[in-house]
Amino acid sequence: MTDSLRDQLLGLGFKPAPKPERKPEHKPRAGAPHAGKPHAGKPNPGNTSHPQQRRGKPGGGQGGRPAQAQGQQKPRSREDIDLAKAYAIRAQREKEERIEAERVKQEEARLRREARAKLEELLKDKGLNDPAADIARHFPYGGKIKRIYVTAEQLKALNAGELGVVQQNGRYLLVTAALLAQAEAVFAPCVALKVDPNAPAEADPYADPQYQVPDDLVW
Repeated sequence: MTDSLRDQLLGLGFKPAPKPERKPEHKPRAGAPHAGKPHAGKPNPGNTSHPQQRRGKPGGGQGGRPAQAQGQQKPRSREDIDLAKAYAIRAQREKEERIEAERVKQEEARLRREARAKLEELLKDKGLNDPAADIARHFPYGGKIKRIYVTAEQLKALNAGELGVVQQNGRYLLVTAALLAQAEAVFAPCVALKVDPNAPAEADPYADPQYQVPDDLVW
């Protein structure tokens, strides 16, 4: 429609059509979030896999504790340190005592072997045992009652202290008093019977043949 036609219509009484009302446009303020979009810095309540929620509080570690604090241990007190030292000293002392006891044991075994070897050499072919002896002379030795067969003359000499008995490799040898003294000096445990002639008679209840112990009671 041209301006001339518009003017003609206005002249005939027609009113111009009202212009549509325009709504004012609202411009977003600076820093305000865009409508319909979640804020980038605000966590979504429904999202449980948010990095901050998974990691917990800043600083790492569980429960908000720093990672370094979890690896640290409580420092030991002075009492704990002294107790640990005491245990270490006692353990070392017990170890040294065990080593020393084993050394002494081995040394005693070595000396015993050497003494037995000397005793065997000393007693070689010097036993006075008579194969024809038929008198049993009993005596205590090693916590048991032992016996050796002697002749009547040997029994008198044995009870008078002129003879003695030594044990060698499970055998009992009748020897002179002088040889008995030498054997005792080499290895004292070998002396099985040594009679003191000055001792009272009741000190040796087996000296008299009438008090012989039955064979079934001898080990």
